[in-house]
Amino acid sequence: MKYIQDAFAENWIAPLGPNVNGLEQDLEKFLDQEVHVAALSSGTAALHLSLILLGVEPGDYVICQSLTFSASANPIAYIGAKPIFVDSEEDTWNLCPVAVEEAIKFAISEGKKPKAIIAVALYGISYKVDEITALSKKYDIPVIEDSAEALGSMYKNQKCGTFGDFGVLSFNGNKIITTSGGGALTLKDKEFKKKAVFLSTQAKDDAPHYEHTSIGYNYRMSNICAGIGRGQMEVLNDRVEQRRAMHSFYKQLFENNPHITLHEEPSEDYFSNYWLSVVQINRSSPVTVSEMMHRFQQENIETRPIWKPMHLQPVFHDEAYFGGNVAERLFNNGLCLPSGSNLTDRDRERIEKVMYQIFA
Repeated sequence: MKYIQDAFAENWIAPLGPNVNGLEQDLEKFLDQEVHVAALSSGTAALHLSLILLGVEPGDYVICQSLTFSASANPIAYIGAKPIFVDSEEDTWNLCPVAVEEAIKFAISEGKKPKAIIAVALYGISYKVDEITALSKKYDIPVIEDSAEALGSMYKNQKCGTFGDFGVLSFNGNKIITTSGGGALTLKDKEFKKKAVFLSTQAKDDAPHYEHTSIGYNYRMSNICAGIGRGQMEVLNDRVEQRRAMHSFYKQLFENNPHITLHEEPSEDYFSNYWLSVVQINRSSPVTVSEMMHRFQQENIETRPIWKPMHLQPVFHDEAYFGGNVAERLFNNGLCLPSGSNLTDRDRERIEKVMYQIFA
């Protein structure tokens, strides 16, 4: 409230101001790498601007993880480019490096090397950074790191959002911290940040009148929303700890349950914020995913399916896809469990009771 009240007191009710600058500085300090941050209206806006800054044009190929929320892929369509969707691997559920290379070779054989690779850190666990970065360097294709779900997560002690040529963060209402609606773009080149801010504020040229030589967008974050974000940054580490505590609760709950596999960090190289705790329902389970959802719903406890892969979405059904059926299998057998930072011991008791009833 202090940051918001300051904005009103200083009459900064606009998509610029001290809170916007302050939030960018807070994020740069938190990420602890040589990156610059542009605060924007959404993570989707950050993805869109990344593609524009990389010179992606209509008809160009962009490789995109299939198992993700549609916001990872929609900006490709905004530009009129062509997504090539890629399957997941078993460890992190993110981009399969083998399938990525197959997709790259296909695009090159078509005479159009991909302009970018969109790599997602799904549910707070980083993709296989070393393998994807090696492919990026081998074929000279930049990586857009979609860490919308992974603020506070790390790979080899480096914060997610700092690995790609561009990084995307989200502060939507369902994320680990929120500005009610908002996002950020992380960039390693300060000149790219200047251009991102320029494009996100309707691309007004430096002239005494309104002059436009580029198409611009209304993508800058409001000073009010940034004020909320500044307050949230003060509790981010607490929120990560609370989400990880929920994951530990589920780990203990399912320890002796042969029907449930909890999605976890695949090795000590990974540190996840566990934005959502997600499970796979094994073939041995006496109940299906939909039956489990129904049982929880009867007790007024919300659960959700995991993301439906993009290559299975009607809107993208004609686009190229490389890989096997890992993403599809994860979708068919996956379930997102209650993971909020504000869940109480009483809430956990209710969850445990339903699980006991299901598998008793």
